[in-house]
Amino acid sequence: MADLDQRRHTFHVAIENWQHDFNIGTVVRNANAFLAAEVHIVGLRRWNRRGAMVTDRYQHVRHHPTIDDFTGWAATADLPIIGIDNLPGSRPMETVTLPRECVLIFGQEGPGLSDAARAACSELFSIAQYGSTRSINAGVASGIAMHSWVRAHAGPPPD
Repeated sequence: MADLDQRRHTFHVAIENWQHDFNIGTVVRNANAFLAAEVHIVGLRRWNRRGAMVTDRYQHVRHHPTIDDFTGWAATADLPIIGIDNLPGSRPMETVTLPRECVLIFGQEGPGLSDAARAACSELFSIAQYGSTRSINAGVASGIAMHSWVRAHAGPPPD
């Protein structure tokens, strides 16, 4: 972890965990792959680590019991909270550059971002979809958003 800490990027990711979401492991694995500064789990502390494929040993994971705890941390860290959800009024992520320093927050599978999380977001972005499904998996959405950040700010990985 110490080696990775020397190269971590300046974005964080957060996911709400009010219903014991199974996508958290995938979010943690994606955060490790894209070298996020930290993963924030908002809500329940317990999550299914199988999807992380042991990457949680190499990724900083912080728990916030409530959205207020999380938003207080983000304010202290001077990081804007950017919501990724296909809500009415969300701007297409494909048309913007994500901020260099930010927290990307994802809602749960099904309900998406809670009302409290939406209210805490400085901006809301959606990921373009063209098929018949209402939404893509939160773990998949996290990978797309992190890749968008990397394309804008990190460039190609070292050899």
